[in-house]
Amino acid sequence: MPKKSRNTKTGGEILIFDNQYIQERIKKTKKLREIGINPYPNQIKKGMPSKHFLAENEILKELDAEVKKDETKHYTLTGRIKFVRIMGKAAFAKIEDNDGLVQIYYNRDDLPEGYYNDVVKKLFEVGDIIEAKGFPFVTQTGEITLHCTEVNIVSKAIFPLPEKFHGLQDQELRYRQRYLDMIMNPHVKETFVMRSKVVSLVRRFFEEKNFLEVETPMMHPIPGGANARPFITHHNALDVERYLRIAPELYLKRLIVGGMEAVFEINRNFRNEGMDHTHNPEFTMIEFYWAYHRYTDLMNITEELFDYLFDNLGLDRKLPYGEIKIDFTTPFTKVPYIEALTTIGGIPAEITKDKVKILAYLKEHKIEADENLTLGYLQAELFDAFVEEKLINPTFITDFPVDISPLARRSDDNPDIAERFELFMAGKEIANGFSELNDPIDQYERFKAQVDTKEATGDDEAMHMDTDYVKALSYGMTPTAGEGIGIDRLVMMLTNQHSIRDVLLFPAMKPEAPRPELQPLCDVETICKKCGHDVAEDLKPAKKGKGMFCIDVAACKQRAQEKAK
Repeated sequence: MPKKSRNTKTGGEILIFDNQYIQERIKKTKKLREIGINPYPNQIKKGMPSKHFLAENEILKELDAEVKKDETKHYTLTGRIKFVRIMGKAAFAKIEDNDGLVQIYYNRDDLPEGYYNDVVKKLFEVGDIIEAKGFPFVTQTGEITLHCTEVNIVSKAIFPLPEKFHGLQDQELRYRQRYLDMIMNPHVKETFVMRSKVVSLVRRFFEEKNFLEVETPMMHPIPGGANARPFITHHNALDVERYLRIAPELYLKRLIVGGMEAVFEINRNFRNEGMDHTHNPEFTMIEFYWAYHRYTDLMNITEELFDYLFDNLGLDRKLPYGEIKIDFTTPFTKVPYIEALTTIGGIPAEITKDKVKILAYLKEHKIEADENLTLGYLQAELFDAFVEEKLINPTFITDFPVDISPLARRSDDNPDIAERFELFMAGKEIANGFSELNDPIDQYERFKAQVDTKEATGDDEAMHMDTDYVKALSYGMTPTAGEGIGIDRLVMMLTNQHSIRDVLLFPAMKPEAPRPELQPLCDVETICKKCGHDVAEDLKPAKKGKGMFCIDVAACKQRAQEKAK
């Protein structure tokens, strides 16, 4: 016998609908059907965009007439009702489409007999999507409005929108129900429109540079391409473990070996690590690889990419980011890694190259570090603690320690450093690039060193041995440079967002705890216990026990004070 769903009660009644206000809206939906109106019709087409309607009728404001209208013009608008003001036999409403809000007006006499009182007034409400047809006029307050001769339902909303005074402010609810976030906070949509434009422009930039876009596997037999903890899954058909990719790097470089000399991929990576303002378990990157080029060429093309983005997006080169301003004017500053520890981090030079002194310095500053770490990893601890957050304007940090760069080519001038850079801005890493290691023996030894580190320290982020990749390099790979750029963090910089969740449509979230408003309320009196307010859409259930309270606390307090006078 199949198990009963957790979301159902006896008789199959769904708990998410078992709410007094929702039940009232469901009754209205049924009533529409009873009188022959489909609450979810399929034949209605999108109306004129509201901004076009407003632009076309701006001329009405200039009419030298007591009543400014044009009954010769006929328009159809569609949108979601965001506000209604009923005044007996007539009503004003604001509907919202993709362009914004527009006002409509309807009354009893202009609609079919009984339609205003029995349908629109009683059964249409805030949240519903409607179609409005009529002619334009200008109200006494100077607002261009559609005088409706016909109003139809497009989609009946059975969940009420959040209260109108403060909109949707619960951050967790905003991320969990992004669709509701965009309904209540239209500016949110602008961030994601910008994100889409950025991705499109990045793709176009590399295509214009004759790079070929490719697709590589999302499930890997060996996690590689970055130091990160992978997600593990099971492939039933092959009966083997697979890892969601932490980076596409090793597959893209296999393509370089195969003769594709300029490739890129824009797609998701997955890292089973912590979440914070700049990290999400799944994130979007572009990685690109360029035969017969070095890491210095990558820095140049990265600067070209930023100029291309700013020119095509029409952005000022100096953008606000919280309380600071980021200057994106190229060329960007370039500082070698070890030099940055001293000149930016303020660490005495004699400390930066001695393991014992670094450990003592870290301990002095109450920073814990494993004494088994190599010099390069200890220098990385210094960098993370004393340098990174100070990098505000775009800055290339170059020439990384080789032991924290297992896939990068050693410098010919100094075998202890790698031909590698990372691009930072506003204290965050945005890009990582290097001259690729194409010596298969060196690559094998570095993989082996990573495995040894993993065994010595228990570091579950250290790289695994990938003998197939070493085999690929053994067939010969041209001198190559490769880079990865984090799309999510890039969009954060360009849109002044300080949490990665604000640039992800559907960020990773913990399982949702039961919400009080979804619990049965059939025996709850629809009146605020504090002020006596009885408008259902302005009330919410008490967190504990029975009773209702106003959503807008300030308005509730004011009503209670007036009542007490």
